[in-house]
Amino acid sequence: MVKGKGKIKVVVTGAGGRMGTRLVTLIKESPNLELVGAVEGKGHPAVGADAGETVGCGRLGVRVTDDLTALADRAEVLIEFTSPDATLKHLAIMAASRKAMVIGTTGFSAPQLAELRELAKPIPCVFAPNMSVGINVLLKMLPQIARTLGEDYDIEVLEAHHRLKKDAPSGTALKLAQVLADAMGKALDAVAAYGRKGMIGERKRGEIGMQVIRAGDIIGDHAVLFGGLGERIEVTHRVQSRDTFARGALRAAQWVVAQGPGLYDMQDVLGLK
Repeated sequence: MVKGKGKIKVVVTGAGGRMGTRLVTLIKESPNLELVGAVEGKGHPAVGADAGETVGCGRLGVRVTDDLTALADRAEVLIEFTSPDATLKHLAIMAASRKAMVIGTTGFSAPQLAELRELAKPIPCVFAPNMSVGINVLLKMLPQIARTLGEDYDIEVLEAHHRLKKDAPSGTALKLAQVLADAMGKALDAVAAYGRKGMIGERKRGEIGMQVIRAGDIIGDHAVLFGGLGERIEVTHRVQSRDTFARGALRAAQWVVAQGPGLYDMQDVLGLK
């Protein structure tokens, strides 16, 4: 938070969802943040209800609405964990109001990512597939490991999430694979192998394997395996609570309101660049 200012005014979209409910609760507990708006999709049962009562943290005096436009001028920052289409719509609204944004939505197509980058140009915006501090430390460390080991060590990226997750591989797994490919001086599209089946022949040198599990209520597990001859190295990150992501997003929200226009990520927020 900028010294001398009052609480940062926050709007949360997807306020009735798995991440939104935790964000609303943690904002209520924060000494630096104030919830001034909560948004859900048209027809969602939470629309019209008090945001705090909806998530079980007590009355907040903030009604859930399906119209972000009416809230944009009240906010200093919007925190977004929804769907790609909804995120782009909300980003356009916040850009028109010149207000900051934190985006944790995943599953964007290449054209949607291009649109996101264009829409975000007028405002300070943090966009990251994973807001946890731990995973972003791994993103900083993994390129050095990959460069040191070289192509004599095979790389596999493994991820596991709950049965309701719609996109695969996860945005985090794709980001892990991207930084590994960059460290090897390769284009990810040229070296990624998404699952394996049938007579595929020997593993290609320099390949990055991508393996996906969807089961039960797994919040989020990611691992990178470096397999050499006679040894292997496994780097694993497991999330035990969605609060890990929510707290990271709130940290990003407090940071981004003090920045100039630009597209940032959690490496910027954490000072890892």
